[in-house]
Formats: sequence, structure tokens, C-alpha cells
Amino acid sequence: MDDGYSVRCREYAEAIWELEEAGIPVLQARIARWLGVSPASVSEMVRRMAAEGLVEVSDQVRLTDEGNHLAAVVVRRHRLAERFLSEVLKLPWAKVHEEAEIWETMISDDVEQAMWDVMDDPKTCPHGNPIPGAGYRPPRMKSIYEMEPGENLALERISEELELDLDMMHFLDENQIRPGNRILLKQRDPYGGITVEVEDRQVGIGAFASERLFVAIEENQNIIN
Repeated sequence: MDDGYSVRCREYAEAIWELEEAGIPVLQARIARWLGVSPASVSEMVRRMAAEGLVEVSDQVRLTDEGNHLAAVVVRRHRLAERFLSEVLKLPWAKVHEEAEIWETMISDDVEQAMWDVMDDPKTCPHGNPIPGAGYRPPRMKSIYEMEPGENLALERISEELELDLDMMHFLDENQIRPGNRILLKQRDPYGGITVEVEDRQVGIGAFASERLFVAIEENQNIIN
């Protein structure tokens, strides 16, 4: 991507986009946690991005139109890369996020178009997150945490926040908790944890993860007693 911006600048734009997408207030402390860097590093980079016209800073950090365009390109190429690595190169599903972090900075316009063509116009990454500009129309969704015992719904999306945790992605992969698979809520415990059934196996999921796994709400929901 020949836009004159540093790799680090693009990473920050991507992180701000993803925080906004998740509905998380974009505070500098949250950017630091999202990227795993020090608050001082975030403060310095945010000042640089503001000087370049990419963000505005008040109580929160917000992308400008130019910053939003940059972030959309980076996020689009990251999620396209995840899809390509998973479907075409057959890399393990749980590892593609990490690999795509490298690919996203090197994809040219021509390569991006070729990836669109090879994969027949994909709408989401392998984890169900929308590819900017692909025309994805999300269904009504709710988190697994909000399901009622006996509800049996298809997983639609795994949040980017969970993708940052490789151990969590391996856990989801090993237990078949993937977009498209049906999730049956069996029970919840007093501490916020839940037990679900996926592909004939029962799996315990903590509150943090279950609030970041989203199922599609169906008109005629299947309640299993």
C-alpha cells in the first residue's frame, strides 16, 4: 500500500476502526490494551496522527474522513488476506489473523483485485467480520451471552477482540465454535459462564468470550427443552 503512511500508523488506524466497530469508546488507554503497547507510545502516535489529519482528539480519539479511508483500506485487506490464507492456502483457521497482520501492509491494488476475483467476491473474513466495501448486510444479532437456555442459533461472528488472543482462537477452533455452526445454549452458571452444545459436544465458555460471540437471530427460533 503506497500511501506514504508508516506501518505503525496504519496499525493504529486499524485499531481505532476495530474499537469503533465493536462499540468500545476509543480512549487512548483502550488503544494501548488493544495493541499491547504502552500508554506513552499511544500518546505519541496519536499526536502524530492528529498532526497528519488522520484523527481528532477530544474525550475520545476519532478518525477523520482521511483516517477513516486509510483504516477501511487496511481492514479490508486484512480481512481479505484472512479469507485467502484460510480458503486458498488452507492455513489453520485459528492462525490466519496473525498472518494477515503481515499481509495487510503489502497488498497492492492489483493484488487486492486478484484476491477478490479468486474468492468470488467474499463478504466477510473467516470469523464473520465484514469486509469494508463488500456490501455485507448483517442479520440481526445478539451475543451468545444473551441467549436463553434451549435456543439453538447459528454463529454469525467472532469479534476482533477475541481474534487478538491466539489461545482463545485455538479453543474456539478445537471446539468447532465457528461461523455457520449452530450453538445450543444448555445452561448458565451464577458467575456468568455458560455451557453450549456444538457439533454434539458440550463446551463451557466464560462471560468475556460469550459476550463477544454473536449469533444470528431467526424469525422462528428453535427452542429445545
